This record gives sequence, structure tokens and C-alpha cells, in this order.
Amino acid sequence: MKTSVSIFGLGLSLLLAPAALAQTTDLLGQLDAQTTNPEKREVVAATFKATHIINSQSVETPGEGTLAFLIQHRFGTLNSGAYNFFGLDQAVLRLGFEYGLTDRLTIGLGRSSQEKTYDGSVKYRAIRQTTGARAMPVSVTLFASSAITTLKFNRNPGAEDRSTASRVTYAYQALIARKFSPNLSVQLMPTLIHRNYVATPSEQNDVYALGGGLRQKITKRTALTADYYYLFPGNTASNFRNALGLGVDLETGGHIFQLHVTNSLGMTEKFFVPETTGKFFSGDLYFGFTVARNFTLKSQI
Repeated sequence: MKTSVSIFGLGLSLLLAPAALAQTTDLLGQLDAQTTNPEKREVVAATFKATHIINSQSVETPGEGTLAFLIQHRFGTLNSGAYNFFGLDQAVLRLGFEYGLTDRLTIGLGRSSQEKTYDGSVKYRAIRQTTGARAMPVSVTLFASSAITTLKFNRNPGAEDRSTASRVTYAYQALIARKFSPNLSVQLMPTLIHRNYVATPSEQNDVYALGGGLRQKITKRTALTADYYYLFPGNTASNFRNALGLGVDLETGGHIFQLHVTNSLGMTEKFFVPETTGKFFSGDLYFGFTVARNFTLKSQI
């Protein structure tokens, strides 16, 4: 009797096995189709690894509930000679904070030793690059900032101090970027700088520029970066230089370490867009670095 039951059970198993195998195969096929479906819309992440390229802002934001702390340091020019230890005896410093109110909206605050300047900013990710159905080819982030110098201008006899309004400068940018591959990202930056005060009649209150930036990944944790600002023709463009920077990004665990050289001493739009004086290919190069560290202040759960 037991032998009959065993034979019956074996036969039943053999009959049911093809059906079970077919169901499993169909299920795996559906899952594979879902993961490889070219029509699935996905957001392209990490166009850049930090919120800054070199001088420029990038399209990236810290994310909701994340506070990014930036230490930006820039030494004197390399061609200043051995007496100044090739620029290392001279330095300017900026400390900055950027907080993500949402994944798209960020506010920032910073203080630079250059002209004792305070700056505030708002950054909004309007469009994100996507793949799949109805793909969006680029990311667009809108950026606006204001800066005020607190430097005392009345130290010399007979000199007049400046009003609060005359100390303020505004910057407006559209950051347009595309990640062409896992290794290459490119960004364009139409820019307007408005200065309430200019030192001479030959300078412009409104300065227009077009910036460009890129990131080329060379290893898992290393990338080459560059950014450049072209000043549109005008009196300011005749008196100052286009800002150019070359650098390398190093990912070291919890923070991004950025090394660079640039012909601009300033680290905010107020300085590097309309007031760059260094000649890059004549050795007027400022060596600097940026350390960016993120802190999660709000749980993502």
C-alpha cells in the first residue's frame, strides 16, 4: 500500500513540475522585463559629486534635511616668489553652509575674509535629467545670491564711508547640465551680476557672462574638473579677465576634497565673475582647495 502511495505521489509531482516551472519562468521574465524596460522613466543622479565645481555652483543640491558645510581656502599667486613661499604666506578663506529645505530647494549662507563679505543664496532644482519614456535631456537649477561687504572704507583721512545699499551685489544664474555618460558631465551657466556701486564710471553695474564647467571621472573616486566664465563685451570685460579654473575632486568617505588652481582670488560670484584680475597663462594662479562635509539633520525615514 505504501509503495502505491509513493508511486502515486511521484507521478503527481512529475505532472505538476512543468506547470510550476512555467509559472516561475514567467514570473522571472516579468521581473527581468521590469528591470530592463527602456521605457521606464528614471532620474539621472550625481551629475556632479559636489554642490560646487571650482568657482561655480553645480546643479547639485544637498538633499532634504542635509546640511553641507564648506571650507574654501585660496592662497596667493604661485608667481609671487619664494619670499611669499609661492603664495602660501597669503590666503583668503570662506566658510559656507548650505541646507536642503527639500530635495529641490536649498538655502545658503557664507562669510569670506575677502572684503569681509557675507553672502546668502537660494538654489532651486527646476528640472532633472531623466532617461526612459519622455526623457528630459538636461538638468536645470536656478540660483540667486546676494553679497554685502562690511569692509570699512573711511579709514583714510577725508574718505567717506559707503551706504549699506552701495555695498550690495546680486547674482542670478541658470545652471544647465547634462550627464553624457557615467564619466562625463558638462554644464552651461548664463549669468547676470548686478552691482549697486562701481568704483569708476567706466565699469558697468550690470555684467553679463556665460560660464561653462565639466567633470571627467578618471577613477572610482577621482575626477578632473574645470570651469570658465566669458565676460560679454563691455567696459568691465575690457578691464578684467575671464575666470578659469582647473581642478581635481577626491572622494574620501564622508566628504569631497577639491584641489584646484584658478586666476580668481574670490570664491563668490561677486568676485570671480566681474572682478578677476589674474592672467592664467602668465602664472597668476591661485592654488586652493574646498572641503565639503554633509550632515544629516533630518531623518529621511
